[in-house]
Amino acid sequence: MKSTVVAFFLVLISLTAQSQAGKRTFALDDTTGLTAVRVQMEQDTYLGKKSVKVLDTAQGITSELKYAKVRNVPFHNGTIEVELAGQPLSTAVETARGFVGIAFRVDETDTKFECLYLRPTNGRAEDQVRRNHSSQYISHPDFPWQKLRKESPEKYEAYVDLEVGKWTKVRIVVKDSTAKLYVHGATQPTLIVSDLKHGPAHKGVIGLWIGSGTEAHFRNLVVTPAD
Repeated sequence: MKSTVVAFFLVLISLTAQSQAGKRTFALDDTTGLTAVRVQMEQDTYLGKKSVKVLDTAQGITSELKYAKVRNVPFHNGTIEVELAGQPLSTAVETARGFVGIAFRVDETDTKFECLYLRPTNGRAEDQVRRNHSSQYISHPDFPWQKLRKESPEKYEAYVDLEVGKWTKVRIVVKDSTAKLYVHGATQPTLIVSDLKHGPAHKGVIGLWIGSGTEAHFRNLVVTPAD
């Protein structure tokens, strides 16, 4: 009996070690290893913490293709953790919300990706409808938020308490066609997407994503592949 228990724990330790073997950690205290895609990025210290600032350079509401791409970190299934903060630029249009999140499975041509993001100014809005739109899933290029909200109301967005411009911990768990968004270290997901639009086999890399009219900061990115 004792030998069986010992064998069980040895297997458990082995499996845990394997799952952590590909873990990659990025402090994001400078722009090393990042490629700007329709954004401006720079090293910055924000609220006393070293980070990478990512800025929208366009005017008005434009394409959702905006991120600092993390080079040479392939991702299919696994976990993505990061601290981020977002707020509207001072020059942004009224409908800007400080959109900030993570693009994943970004293809090499920057034409396809999945994305989970936050709308910080919605988190504590007095309008309940706006609060209900605090987190969002999109799939570029065929499923922007407008289409998803019109065709499947409430399915791809949810409420979560957010403060504008404050550091926020985010964790995304991806497995095949499913992605779960966890915020503030919660044990239960804020948003569950069970039908990622590019399908279960789609692979790519990760991007520090922003939306139109946004100034965002990112730090402490941890990527743990599951395959």
